[in-house]
Amino acid sequence: MVVAIVAGGLVGYLAPETGVALKPLGDAFIKLVKMVIAPVVFLTIVTGIAGMADLGKVGRVAGRALGYFLVMSTFALVVGLVVGNLVRPGAGFGADPASLDAGKVADYVAKAHDGSVTGFLLDIIPESLVGAFAQGNLLQVLFIAIALGLALAQVGPAGAPLLRLLESASAAMFRLVAMFMRAAPIGAFGAFAFTIGKYGVDALANLAALVATFYLTSLIFVLGVLGLVARAAGFSIFRLIAYLRGELFLVLGTSSSESALPSLMARMEAAGCPKPIVGLVVPTGYSFNLDGTNIYMTLASLFIAQATGIELSWSQQALLLGVAMLSSKGAAGVTGAGFITLAATLSVVPSVPVAGMALILGVDRFMSECRSLTNFIGNAVACIVVSRWEGGIDEVAFARVFRDGDYGGGVVRPAVETDAD
Repeated sequence: MVVAIVAGGLVGYLAPETGVALKPLGDAFIKLVKMVIAPVVFLTIVTGIAGMADLGKVGRVAGRALGYFLVMSTFALVVGLVVGNLVRPGAGFGADPASLDAGKVADYVAKAHDGSVTGFLLDIIPESLVGAFAQGNLLQVLFIAIALGLALAQVGPAGAPLLRLLESASAAMFRLVAMFMRAAPIGAFGAFAFTIGKYGVDALANLAALVATFYLTSLIFVLGVLGLVARAAGFSIFRLIAYLRGELFLVLGTSSSESALPSLMARMEAAGCPKPIVGLVVPTGYSFNLDGTNIYMTLASLFIAQATGIELSWSQQALLLGVAMLSSKGAAGVTGAGFITLAATLSVVPSVPVAGMALILGVDRFMSECRSLTNFIGNAVACIVVSRWEGGIDEVAFARVFRDGDYGGGVVRPAVETDAD
């Protein structure tokens, strides 16, 4: 993965046209992974919940996970707001709001999701069982999987044949994921070559203050805030990062945390987290626990305001924070989702011009990598924390990873081994 990313960067820098032409490699790999995300999540959750003896535990796990997501997401938004006020990366930019080309961000504004709570909740219910899988809507797949898992658990012995079939399908699906992951370096090579070839290294110089501030803030959040949470849960954030190094390089190369979702679930199970908790917490976190996206939203909003000479009062910043808390929920972990969510936020907050997003459009791709990495690590920490709260961690496997440093090899480890192994 490291060699592929470095090689892709060199190709994009030395031969930009070739780098741009390699974009299909990255797109093809992401499509391969996205193709299996819905069935992997569905099978993991259904078999996990159906195998639970205590159905009350499902609601308890979900409630604790959502509570954790709310606290950490709000904290990330506040961190971005505080850093934006202290560092003021947009001060002195001197951009005239009237001169900004709103057409450059019109497509993102059009894609901005419905900011109302009612619209978001109704969208969780799919039009049909097949439609949720066809559209790849992760929240709708979660809804179906939880409902079917609960139904199977209540049916009892009569549902055993279907449960065995789903468990066999789950084993085959994780094997398929392992096969696809062999192409990860090729996908990362193409995606990174395109990024450098399309936008160039020099693009960073235009808004270096914002990019540097965002990366530093995210680093402080991961090592500081998430580091303290990890210590309280009995593990080291550095050990976790080392354990997930293959997946992190994949996220970096593809600029999408979604590309590593199946392997993250497998890694968490291998580290001792119970399968039902992994199935509930990790996929849900991809919509509700986006720490990197939250930091970006408040920091970027303040940058645009400062760059256009707009001083936001504390009440206006409080409004910005409240809107961001709602609009950030349900954002997908795919490239560009953070920018679309920012558009949704600014569309509701009249104090900051949406057209100001054109100022950061050129460097958003570089910040997308950092958003994805922070989101990914945050969800890994959340899974372990909730597992620890539930007292269901396999302490032997957990100690092997986080005490002895036995990280294993490869990018993904199948959750269910077959006889052929």
